Amino acid sequence: MGKALGIVGGGAAGMMAAITAARQGANVTLIEGNDRLGRKLLSTGNGKCNLGNEKLGIDKYYTGQPKLLEKCLERFGTSDTVAFFKSVGLMVKSKNGYLYPTGEQAAIVQDVLRYEVRELGINVVTDCKITKITREHRREQIHVQGSGKDFWFDCVILACGSQAAPKTGSDGSGYQLARQLGHSLNPVVPALVQLRCREDYFRAVAGVRAEAKLSVYCQGECIAQERGELQLTDYGISGIPVFQLSRIVNYLLLEKAEYHGQCEIEKCSSREVRAKKSALSREAGIERNSLPREVVIEIDFLPEDTLENLERLEAERALLYGRKTVEEFFTGMLHKKLMLLFIKLAGLKSVELVAAVDRKKLQQVYKLCKQWQVHVIGSNSFEYAQVCAGGVPLDEVANDLESKKVPGVYFAGELLDVDGKCGGYNLQWAWCSGYLAGSAAASTLKLRKSDD
Repeated sequence: MGKALGIVGGGAAGMMAAITAARQGANVTLIEGNDRLGRKLLSTGNGKCNLGNEKLGIDKYYTGQPKLLEKCLERFGTSDTVAFFKSVGLMVKSKNGYLYPTGEQAAIVQDVLRYEVRELGINVVTDCKITKITREHRREQIHVQGSGKDFWFDCVILACGSQAAPKTGSDGSGYQLARQLGHSLNPVVPALVQLRCREDYFRAVAGVRAEAKLSVYCQGECIAQERGELQLTDYGISGIPVFQLSRIVNYLLLEKAEYHGQCEIEKCSSREVRAKKSALSREAGIERNSLPREVVIEIDFLPEDTLENLERLEAERALLYGRKTVEEFFTGMLHKKLMLLFIKLAGLKSVELVAAVDRKKLQQVYKLCKQWQVHVIGSNSFEYAQVCAGGVPLDEVANDLESKKVPGVYFAGELLDVDGKCGGYNLQWAWCSGYLAGSAAASTLKLRKSDD
């Protein structure tokens, strides 16, 4: 009987690994917990599937081992992704560096991958949730069990995904399989997700969209900044710049929870959390001896203007429009809902005449346009996250993503502690890691077969 490769997880990384290995002659079985392959792909890129990005670089990712990640991306980059999809019949186009299928349908990407899996004769097992994996040294094989089924493989690739969007099948079960094999986990938190704020007035501005610069502050220090279209919700903030900052904020909040003895991060023991805390603190940009008390995001709706210029403008306008009401005076600056909120927060009434109000309060409205501070108390759950931060540390795998603890076991995709920013970078990691793991596993099987 020929050497066999089992791949647990039929998402983007799993299908890439299966296709790559099968093309190199491997006998592949692809096991998926859902009733069909690639279900999560359908929701990527708002249903258009942002396949990758021409501006690929290590600065677009977070990981504890950037040098290893950089080597991986050099071995399978954006041009390789385009070439791969061309080989399976998918036409790809670039929109300002963002790569999409020409038809702009995620379902097309799912289809071409499924067709290639079928064309290569890959054995597909669906509706099978793997719950146990062990290395059987006596048989020199890997035993995989789940849904009443037993499999024996010579090599296994774990591409089970993370906890993000559990309705698509990413329920975090892959973390348990990794731990069964002796791997540790960096604490897992939602990333590319909306943030929830403490203030109780967000309902008044829900639905507002505006270009803004966001700055994350912890104990008075600016940790990170992003700029883009901000979306206000009834519970807090959303939009691309918020997504980009969310993993940093969630790790800051994790440190805060630990400081107060309230850490309840799922599937991570307290021992593991302590072991990884120092590295995570450095990654988030904070020192171990200065744990955060609160996380504040300062929002600048007028990033092109300085506060001094706005204060001069206020003085000039006050002389010209003193007979106007406060609401009339501020009409035309920002979205009406925002201005009415800032007027209220500054202690003014919309119907008051500008000439009769305290000038400092007028200036406070301008200051709020530049330095509106909101207090973040958490994020939306894994259910709403596009990806997760955390997972199996890269320092526990070799350059070809083979486990350093269990020979013959490889990792691909979100299960590893690699997460990217918005813009196709997370799917690029899926294609990259799937290709590297699939190619390496196929080579290992060839060597073992020649030794028999």
